[in-house]
Amino acid sequence: MTDATQSGGEKITVMLVDDHAIVRQGLRTYLGLQPDIEVVGEASDGREALAKVRETLPDIVLMDLVMPNLDGVEATRQVTALSPSTRVIVLTSFSEDEKVFASIKAGAQGYLMKDVLPQDLVRAIRTVHRGEAQLDPEIARKLMQEFTNPQPTAPKHDLTEREMDVLRLIAQGKSNKEISEDLVLSEKTVKTHVSNILQKLHLSDRTQAAVYALRQKIVD
Repeated sequence: MTDATQSGGEKITVMLVDDHAIVRQGLRTYLGLQPDIEVVGEASDGREALAKVRETLPDIVLMDLVMPNLDGVEATRQVTALSPSTRVIVLTSFSEDEKVFASIKAGAQGYLMKDVLPQDLVRAIRTVHRGEAQLDPEIARKLMQEFTNPQPTAPKHDLTEREMDVLRLIAQGKSNKEISEDLVLSEKTVKTHVSNILQKLHLSDRTQAAVYALRQKIVD
């Protein structure tokens, strides 16, 4: 039995969400060649995706991140709330810590780069459909390193109260824009706070900051 085999001959239904029509066309063409996969819809932004998910209840949504009207992170959050049986795989060109954490916190069970090999994408769809997570190898390796390697233990009181607020929101997977909205600050001010947090805690990026916050029980 191969990983393409589905019990009862049922196909994995997939929805494509990307604001570039040529990307959707390429995905539809390749996935259409797979005997166990059926593309049941397309959307060019997050709002359209929600409407289509409500209509078709697909097994898998391939979700771009940067789109008009409603971005992929918020769309992922709403899709998983709307249809708990639908699993989201982020398919993007962005590997920044901020976007990875935000997507996973929003409920994505897969995070792949758009340069993924077609056969690996198909394998990921089947893997996530079985209920397993699927991350781009470099991202998975980085996250594993962050959680297994010892982290600096700079005292929490080095941070100001406002920096602690920002750190908690970083650990929740929020972007600078979302943090600025939550705390009623400019994005420029948030970036300054993030830079200060990393410098004070001797950390190199947001991923390490989020892990630090979790380990120090600054956030659950």
